Amino acid sequence: MLKMFTTQLTGLLKKIQDKEDLSIEDGARLLAQALIGDGHIFIYAADELTAVQAEAIHSKEPLQRARVLEGLAQLDQVTVADRVLILARTTHDDRAVAIGKALEEKGIPFVSVATLDEGEGEPLNDIAHAHIDLQLKKGLLPDEEGNRYGYPASMAALYVYYGLKFTIDEIMEEY
Repeated sequence: MLKMFTTQLTGLLKKIQDKEDLSIEDGARLLAQALIGDGHIFIYAADELTAVQAEAIHSKEPLQRARVLEGLAQLDQVTVADRVLILARTTHDDRAVAIGKALEEKGIPFVSVATLDEGEGEPLNDIAHAHIDLQLKKGLLPDEEGNRYGYPASMAALYVYYGLKFTIDEIMEEY
């Protein structure tokens, strides 16, 4: 089973690389604007995607001037000099969309990372300045009944995070 999961996961990461390369570059440019100025990069993450917050803040190689954004109540700390990275499982996550709309009202650009999905209301990707699709529509492994399981959203989001971080680091070296 692990071999099949590894094969499927490798395929998912390759799909993200192939289809989202330009979006990752656009997102990194937008986030780097905060670092070129006097701002911070705030990271809001829903559910298991908080792994990205932990990596950005507490890892051996943290993201420059990164801060955790807990939710709407903390938005008064975010200024126009800052940029925000919003991560959610899907583009119709109510909490992520609410934060995106509040940022839009304040005129603060943000990058969203979530799987595109069909749902009610305005999706996060429609209001984000740059959107990166996690490409994770269903679990990676089939079970006996034809269902799918093994939904590695945090692994996919960490892959995207590192794509953003490496590109931001390159931009800052050139700057």
